[in-house]
Amino acid sequence: MKKLIQGIVDFRRDLTDESRSIFAKLALGQKPDALFICCSDSRVAPNVFASTNPGDLFVLRNIGNLVPPYSSSLQETSVSAAIEFSLFSLNVSDIIVCGHSECGAILALTQGMGALSCPHLESWLKYGEESVIKVRKGLIPNPHLSEHNQISQVNVLEQMKHLASYPAVKDRIEKNHLRVHGWWFDIATADVYRYESSDHQFILIDAKSS
Repeated sequence: MKKLIQGIVDFRRDLTDESRSIFAKLALGQKPDALFICCSDSRVAPNVFASTNPGDLFVLRNIGNLVPPYSSSLQETSVSAAIEFSLFSLNVSDIIVCGHSECGAILALTQGMGALSCPHLESWLKYGEESVIKVRKGLIPNPHLSEHNQISQVNVLEQMKHLASYPAVKDRIEKNHLRVHGWWFDIATADVYRYESSDHQFILIDAKSS
């Protein structure tokens, strides 16, 4: 906690007049560019590697960057509520699903929970099980990656499919009002990759991508 408190002290001390002005404007409302769905992993910091300012991203974080498929039964409402809010209230034009290397959720899927008694976590991880099945049946996005990192990349694609099952998302995609992107963050190298459907692989985002 001392580190967190010191971080707040440093933040207040180093805040420039320009930054204070940005926050003052944001207090009047937000208009983010994208909904960013990523893992709760403490090593994944989208506002750091995407170089965004406060107010640029509406961020949804959960274990394994999972998106339950659409259901009218109103289960798993937290993710569904965030999707609805980003579309109907914030009117975002882009949604990014971002996975990452060395993901603990993926490792739990591949290795099991061991002696841990985590019924809620086990129930949640079922939304990533199809990714494990597909990789073990031969879907290999990058043969140079370890199995769990291959599954992590496939998991991004699976969650994009789940996302497209939401009627509001599907409708906006069909009307070209919304784009859905798949990204993958390599923690060891701090590189970010985007999925290119034409190449069927994740491509490094660099200066040529902008």
